[in-house]
Amino acid sequence: MSDHRIPRTESAYSYPLLIKQLLHCPLVSCPEQEIIYRDQLRFTYRDLHERVCRLANALLSMGVKAGDTVAVMDWDSHRYLECFFAVPMIGAVLHTVNVKLSSEQILYTIDHAEDNVLLVHRDFVPIIEQIKGRIATVDHYILLNDGGEPLTSSVPFSSEYEQWLAEASPCAEFGDFDENTRATTFYTTGTTGMPKGVYFSHRQLVLHTMAVLAALGTPQQQGRIHQGDVYMPITPMFHVHAWGLPYVATALGVKQVYPGRYSPEMLLELIDHEQVTFSHCVPTILHMLFKSPHIDNVDLSRWKVIIGGAAMSRALCAEALQRGIDIFTGYGMSETCPILSLAHLDEEMLALDQTAQAEIRCKTGRTMPLVDVRVVNDKMQEVPRDGQSSGEIVVRAPWLTQGYLKDTRNSENLWQGGYLHTGDVAVRDNRGYLKITDRTKDVIKSGGEWISSLELEDIFSHHPAVAEVAVIAQPDEKWGERPLALVVLKEGLETPPGKRDLLALLHEYTETGVISKQVVLTRVKFVDGIDKTSVGKTDKRTLRDKHLG
Repeated sequence: MSDHRIPRTESAYSYPLLIKQLLHCPLVSCPEQEIIYRDQLRFTYRDLHERVCRLANALLSMGVKAGDTVAVMDWDSHRYLECFFAVPMIGAVLHTVNVKLSSEQILYTIDHAEDNVLLVHRDFVPIIEQIKGRIATVDHYILLNDGGEPLTSSVPFSSEYEQWLAEASPCAEFGDFDENTRATTFYTTGTTGMPKGVYFSHRQLVLHTMAVLAALGTPQQQGRIHQGDVYMPITPMFHVHAWGLPYVATALGVKQVYPGRYSPEMLLELIDHEQVTFSHCVPTILHMLFKSPHIDNVDLSRWKVIIGGAAMSRALCAEALQRGIDIFTGYGMSETCPILSLAHLDEEMLALDQTAQAEIRCKTGRTMPLVDVRVVNDKMQEVPRDGQSSGEIVVRAPWLTQGYLKDTRNSENLWQGGYLHTGDVAVRDNRGYLKITDRTKDVIKSGGEWISSLELEDIFSHHPAVAEVAVIAQPDEKWGERPLALVVLKEGLETPPGKRDLLALLHEYTETGVISKQVVLTRVKFVDGIDKTSVGKTDKRTLRDKHLG
């Protein structure tokens, strides 16, 4: 039998997919392009490369070696971007610490990841002061500082970041190693037990970057990212590498803006002053911006925004479209690096009115290149692509986490049947558009029917008096479960609606056949706020404990 493999010349270079390769193009094609931190710092891609080299040398001189773990606790900053590259480029692992976790959870993740060095912003020093006596693995602490009064702390800092970099060499040669080497780890905000660690290799991060570049760079009109864009993340860099978009923006060589700690005023000022054109955020952040008294002073007509992390309501989408924002959904999860699909619109869809467009823009979208998504029943059989038959999304792609760090049992459950199980319930239509209808753990099973909590939330959000809503399953002796809508009303209403007013809106949808008549069982409860997870998602476990306990 003949060998059909491609012959390889012994002297040929076998090109490993390493994170360092993402820097080649911008350093050649746009070395003078700007990277900006708040209103405090501006520098170029050439400077970025020098700072990455200095950071790598500083870590090596501290004794960090391949396989060690370097942790970061910071707001969205240029320092984080430098860590995204320098730490994995020396063969170490970058642990992006979720600063919104409790101090006990942060302690757990630091010890579980076996962090050797911890870079910590002065805002988070009080957390480290609480737990430092119980941290078992960290040898060195580095202070991240935006200025201000000198810091007095009991944490034994080895150096301050800028001073540390200034003392290191600006030149470095980054060697090759196995592209399957682990590059990053972070911890999911699970609803039960301690957070679970997910991890990604150089190969996975590079392939995810290239696939996102293809998916976002090829649409004919809508939702494109290109070299004329100005990028600013508005999802935390500790969470799935800010959805991987900083790697995409750097590989593309676009102007980048990092906002630090989020505040509506600073975000809107940067969007306006730096002419930001491409961002991504969760619905909560967009709600926050829309409520700002400064929102009407900013032209948002150039702004393209991917919404993810939680379902986007049609009401929020409609308001964004009215402001000229090119808004659309992206889908993924911590375990998927994260992006799997995007709700791009083709030319025919863009000719529709805004109401019809919003319906599409709020869907989960079509899959990116190299993503194999299936919607399956409990026997792993694919359900019809008719826009009605629902099942769980399972997926294969070359950048999915291979499991949970030091957790064999949950890793096996995640990958049952050779596909990663997302826990999301969805339908898919004949054009390939996915639409998530619920989480498997949040779907409401009432009288033999499945009721989508997300669909009910979307309907209630259309009422002009509703600021926020979350729907959970309430146990019921007769029906098994019935929906309970937790509603936050807008402030300053002259005549707040009653529960019957909101249920009347729901009945309008049942009469037109948009939603099952089983939802007439819905109950409404007015609340002061909706609990969120550390990354801005609705925390339905906490809501169930609070309102059903």
